[in-house]
Amino acid sequence: MTLDQLIPFMPPFQAAANTVATLLLVAGYYFIRRGNRRMHRNCMVAALAVSAVFLVSYLTYHNLVGYAPFAGQGWIRPLYFTLLGSHIVLAGVIVPLVLLTVWFAATGNFTRHPRIARWTLPIWLYVSITGVVIYILGFHIYAAAEV
Repeated sequence: MTLDQLIPFMPPFQAAANTVATLLLVAGYYFIRRGNRRMHRNCMVAALAVSAVFLVSYLTYHNLVGYAPFAGQGWIRPLYFTLLGSHIVLAGVIVPLVLLTVWFAATGNFTRHPRIARWTLPIWLYVSITGVVIYILGFHIYAAAEV
């Protein structure tokens, strides 16, 4: 299978990856709140890996396809673009935040790790969840007509 043949499968794969990342983040939070550091670490490392695979797929897709126009009209348009704008800005913010949070954990700095994780987790969740919502809106509910 060539890369061109994979293109149609990439957006649903990316939505699935974001969904899995969201579930892993929530599970990781659950485990740390219960004092289970090993399971917390496992969930967060898995969320990081899934998110990294998502990012490679996302960048590859948009490098090959370019801009995907939004076909929605009326009231949904400003709502969609507000959601998309906040998603894009926070997606740019989350990458260095995640890397810094992981760095503090990997180096055993458990004073700074939870301080930054309190910001990282909700932003990462927002980006993951809104990514799925944007996919559903743009590719299913308001999909552009095939030419």
